[in-house]
Amino acid sequence: MRSSNHLIGMVNFLTFLLSIPILGGGIWLSSRANSTDCLRFLQWPLIVIGISIMVVSLAGFAGACYRNKFLMWLYLVAMLLIIAALIGFIIFAYAVTDKGSGRIVLNRGYLDYYLQDYSGWLKDRVSDDGYWGKISSCIRDSGACRKIGRNFNGVPESADMFFQRSLSPVESGCCKPPSDCGYAYGNETFWTQGGGLVGANPDCMLWNNEQSMLCYQCSACKAGVLGSLKKSWRKVSVINIVVLIILVIFYVIAYAAYRNVKRIDNDEPAGEARMTKSHPSHFHL
Repeated sequence: MRSSNHLIGMVNFLTFLLSIPILGGGIWLSSRANSTDCLRFLQWPLIVIGISIMVVSLAGFAGACYRNKFLMWLYLVAMLLIIAALIGFIIFAYAVTDKGSGRIVLNRGYLDYYLQDYSGWLKDRVSDDGYWGKISSCIRDSGACRKIGRNFNGVPESADMFFQRSLSPVESGCCKPPSDCGYAYGNETFWTQGGGLVGANPDCMLWNNEQSMLCYQCSACKAGVLGSLKKSWRKVSVINIVVLIILVIFYVIAYAAYRNVKRIDNDEPAGEARMTKSHPSHFHL
């Protein structure tokens, strides 16, 4: 009996530790929501799941220490729901970021982003005029385009140097005109019309060298945000999948130990069981 309680307690302690990377992933998404991705609701499911795992693990730990079968049962039921929620979040994250990626541009180190390459719920949400107003303001206020400038010994980088840079999706979509517009490089955020005609891309007419305008209203900027979200979500999802696998293994171990505790309790004489339960065991690592 005591060994089963100790096993459940150990599993709950390790489960508590597993909540840290999930909570950390939510906090990381939250930090990006305030600076890069500018989408402020996506991190909350992860944060809620992480906190829930912490609370449920503590309840299961207490149940193992004091041989409280109700808390053990509550841990198993609640953790099953949390595992289901985590599976649902992972599936949702992959589903809404399944389509779309940057396009390779000839003789450029960065990718160009086009809104028509994306589809689904996330694209519709980002493209909504009312919602995009908040996102574009967030990107502008974060100074993402202002930070794109580089100097070497006081000399601004040349066009050739800029063209070989690896830009983030937001920098590529929001801070410069699309490559097919044919604009000539002045500096990172200042471009002029070349000798030829401006490209047929509607974003070409939306580009503005005014630093508060740039390409913040371009479809390319919206696509850049979607591309940035896809990268962020995929990174967090990899961690979540690893944690999910370990959680399932721990859950199976805890369930088997709980069944063993119930079996032993049912085999004990009633008086002995009551006497033992009046002196709760303490869990020692």
